[in-house]
Amino acid sequence: MKRVLFLCTGNSARSQMAEGLLRHLSRDALEVHSAGTKPSAVNPLAIQAMAEIGIDISKHRSKHVSEFAEQKFDYVITVCDSAKESCPVSPGNPKQIHWSLTDPAAAEGTEEERLKVFCQIRDELIRHLRSFSDSHAT
Repeated sequence: MKRVLFLCTGNSARSQMAEGLLRHLSRDALEVHSAGTKPSAVNPLAIQAMAEIGIDISKHRSKHVSEFAEQKFDYVITVCDSAKESCPVSPGNPKQIHWSLTDPAAAEGTEEERLKVFCQIRDELIRHLRSFSDSHAT
């Protein structure tokens, strides 16, 4: 089974949504994880944005990349520029992919306006992941 690790700074939104989405899209045919260089907590708006499309990430937890330091991955995908710059080298020489996505946690406005930004990033991730699945993960 191929293994994928999504990396972001806080492991609170983009990487968490990517993990849940790819696990769902691959129908558990891939082993998918996410981590951060400075983990915090899973953002409630990320959980809500995913719930809107029927994917539950409410049990996810924010993890530090060091938890995966000795594990081999086929793909390491960074979803923020900061994580790309500080991304550690992973054992096993994985294919490294970078998607520069806006941080939805930085969105301002009402909760409804902020949720809309989370949903936009979720939808952008879906497009990236469909392309990734078509070209890499089969």
